[in-house]
Amino acid sequence: MKKYLYIGMGFLTFGLGTVGMFLPFLPTTVFYLLTGFFWVHSSEKLHKQFVESEKYKQYIEGPLLKKNITNPGMVRMFVMMLFVFAIPFALTDSALLRIVLIIVYLAHLIGLTWHLRFRKSKKM
Repeated sequence: MKKYLYIGMGFLTFGLGTVGMFLPFLPTTVFYLLTGFFWVHSSEKLHKQFVESEKYKQYIEGPLLKKNITNPGMVRMFVMMLFVFAIPFALTDSALLRIVLIIVYLAHLIGLTWHLRFRKSKKM
């Protein structure tokens, strides 16, 4: 029963991740990471098929594991994050919340740039 639950959750997160390629408010990478988690716990065949897929290599292996992300990819990632942070920024009247959103966005900007550009990747 547990195996089938993991398989189903893997398909759900895979579908959401694929839709996230076209919708900026759905995080593709997070859903693909969850897909890998669910499928590694359910079926070796599904997990192997997933990690050999082109989308996994494009969204997970290249940018996160090998830290091989292009400048346009970095810009696109930060623009999408800006869009996601801009929604609550526009919907709130609280100056404190707006300041916190700006600080968190800048922390993401600096932290992810450092992590993806200057930190050494692990050998695979």
